Amino acid sequence: MSQRRVVLAMSGGVDSSVAAGLLLEQGYEVVGVFMRHGEQSSQACELGDGKPNPLLPILEGRLDHKQGCCSASDAADARRVADKLSIPFYALDLESEFKQIVDYFVDEYQQGRTPNPCVQCNNWIKFGRLFDYADAVDAYYVATGHYARMVRPDTHGTGDSQVAESEWELHRGLDDDKDQAYVLTGIKRHLLPRMLLPVGGFHKSQIRQRAVEMGLRVADKKDSQEICFVTSGKHAEFVRNKSSLDTSGEIVTSDGKVVGHHPGIEGFTIGQRKGLGVAMGSPYYVTAVDRMTRRVVIGPHEELACRRLKGIKGNWLGDFPVGEPTRSQVQFRYNSAPNEAWVTRDEQGGFEVDFLEDVFGVSPGQLAAVFLGSRAMGCGWIT
Repeated sequence: MSQRRVVLAMSGGVDSSVAAGLLLEQGYEVVGVFMRHGEQSSQACELGDGKPNPLLPILEGRLDHKQGCCSASDAADARRVADKLSIPFYALDLESEFKQIVDYFVDEYQQGRTPNPCVQCNNWIKFGRLFDYADAVDAYYVATGHYARMVRPDTHGTGDSQVAESEWELHRGLDDDKDQAYVLTGIKRHLLPRMLLPVGGFHKSQIRQRAVEMGLRVADKKDSQEICFVTSGKHAEFVRNKSSLDTSGEIVTSDGKVVGHHPGIEGFTIGQRKGLGVAMGSPYYVTAVDRMTRRVVIGPHEELACRRLKGIKGNWLGDFPVGEPTRSQVQFRYNSAPNEAWVTRDEQGGFEVDFLEDVFGVSPGQLAAVFLGSRAMGCGWIT
């Protein structure tokens, strides 16, 4: 297996594009890969006579205006970057693998939980199936354009470069505003030595400048904002179109008073304020989603306060004490700041979190990631 060959997940965005250039500068042999998921917009997927378009998703542009990743236009951008940098480029058909993520996404919402498909995509595909592909093409590494860092610490100050695989560490990216370590904490520990994250040591502005210097047309391309397979950007509508299950019900206050009705629990998540469909005279938030009764509970902000959570199906990237409360920082949403807490890991790998202060918006189904400073130690799914 070649120690200099790397399979790079290319989305067509500026981050993965510059990652390709940085890897080349570092002497790696880069193989660009674009992942096709099969959930294109209906307009772009059909010809004028309604027949499937055989050129998609590589050559044809997308006709909707969603700013996401994995679209036909993104594939074209990725191919142009690969051509510019003179690296081989392949589009992998991973529709069946993405179907697993779509099924998870739909099921979680219908269970009254808030899914995180981007985390599962990293776990199952980007640092899952892509390693299978890397093995097939004799590549040791898999790389992405995530803003996080792989750190290989010095061994007891000796300068020894032969550091055990277990000592590789995942750290936050240097750009606090773009840091993505949270969504990578579900990756298996044994894969850390084979991960490369070239842009994690830069700020976003620096990456855009490097794109200009490399002559890449994606230098000013907007960042992805939506879930790639929800081409309409309407999550609840997407879930309803994928299932015939009726999840409609009542909207109630915490004391049980019925104040409205909703078309489905998949349209709500803990902490949500907008789109409730009821006027209460003051700001109200979703505080609970009950799958059994199909009720959505709303209340004032103070009813969102939470001091404890439990994480299950734990994944640990570093040695973390078992049965001993450890002062840590816990992040429970992608766009939330880490919060100081005591974390107690159990023998099964799960953990309990006791926050030092009230936190707001903890939602079952989301990921709780445990950090010690900038180092990602592990994660679990909130129950």
